[in-house]
Order: sequence, then C-alpha cells, then structure tokens
Amino acid sequence: MLGMIKNSLFGSVETWPWQVLSKGGKEEVSYEERTCEGGQFATVEVTDKPVDEGLREAMPKVMKYVGGTNDKGIGMGMTVPISFAVFPSDDGSLQKKLKVWFRIPNQFQSNPPVPTDDSVKIEERESITVYSLTNLSYSWKFVPFDHLHPFLQLSAYIPYRWQPSSSSLQFGGYAKEADYVAHAAQLRTALEGTATCRGDIYFCAGYDPPMKPYGRRNEVWLVKA
Repeated sequence: MLGMIKNSLFGSVETWPWQVLSKGGKEEVSYEERTCEGGQFATVEVTDKPVDEGLREAMPKVMKYVGGTNDKGIGMGMTVPISFAVFPSDDGSLQKKLKVWFRIPNQFQSNPPVPTDDSVKIEERESITVYSLTNLSYSWKFVPFDHLHPFLQLSAYIPYRWQPSSSSLQFGGYAKEADYVAHAAQLRTALEGTATCRGDIYFCAGYDPPMKPYGRRNEVWLVKA
C-alpha cells in the first residue's frame, strides 16, 4: 500500500499518447475523435460484480503493480488516463463485468516488470479510435462519504468530502456507474447521424489519483465502429 501511495503522489506522470483526428459538436455538446496509441498494458478483469464493486477490487491491484508489486520491485510512475472497459446491455445498463487497462509507461514498454499478483496480466493492444466529450465546467456540492468513488473509500486517511459536480458533459467528481451510463447516453445522442460506434463496449477514463479531491477529470470513450 505504501508503494502505491508513494508512486501515485511522487512518481513521474506521462500522458497516454493520442492524436486528435477531428472535432465536432451538437447544440452545446463538444466532442473530438481521437486515435489512442497501442502498446503494453497491465490489465485486471472482474466478473459477476457491479461496476463500482468491481473497480474497488481491480483498481488497487493495478495501482499496487505499478507502485512496486512486481518482480523488479520498482515503482514505474503513472500513465494517464487509466481506462476500464464496460459492457452495456440492450437497455444501456452495464453488465456485471469490467476490465481495467493501464498503459505501462514508455520506459518499461519494451520489457514490462512481471506482476507478482496472478490476477494482473500484461497484454498488448493495438491502437483504438474513440469519441470523447470535451467541454467541462464545475459547480460545488458536499458529498457524503458513502457516495464517494469506491476506490477513494479505501483511502480513509483522506479528510476531504467535497467534489466538483459537472454541469457539462466531460465531467468531474468521483464518478460512479450511474455517471458513466448517463454520459455515454449523452455522447451517443450527440453523435447520432455523424458517427457509428460499437454498442457492445465502451471505455471510462480517469486522469487523477484517488487522493485528489477536486478539479478531477473523467471521460467516456465510445469506440468507433
């Protein structure tokens, strides 16, 4: 746990490489089309659990691996965003499974440390093209502890209970399953008649460590069909 916290707070941070291919908008919603670079990823898959509960299980495993729970015992720094794949049902609700994808920092891409936790896998993935909302604004509200993102609840030493609430569509705060579902639906509506996206999978992305209580950035990525 100490290595995970140290790596999150003091490790180097790099951005997952991507290229913006185009930008668009509909009414007050802005979005962009991106190609996100492939490479080696650390992954954890959870099934038979709701998304929030699955994240509470999967995310610490990935963070511990990156923080030094690996055969080399080294903290690798961070790549942002961390994404996880979710799998919608026909009615838009999410199935009880998810897969976290953490892009291994460039320094370790050619020879990633081996996880010591068997549930953490190293997988190679090709580049993907996605659509993401880009406009963001904040208002403030008090959030009870039990409404916080499940991963933050692991960090009981964090004294903050405030979060920014999004009044736009690229959104802040400690996002939960209902937030991702709502924003995915809004993005699909904005793309109607413009782009075709996969209906069986999309990605949720976060840019901030759990101990950052404000100014957070979350996104939903719809995968181009």
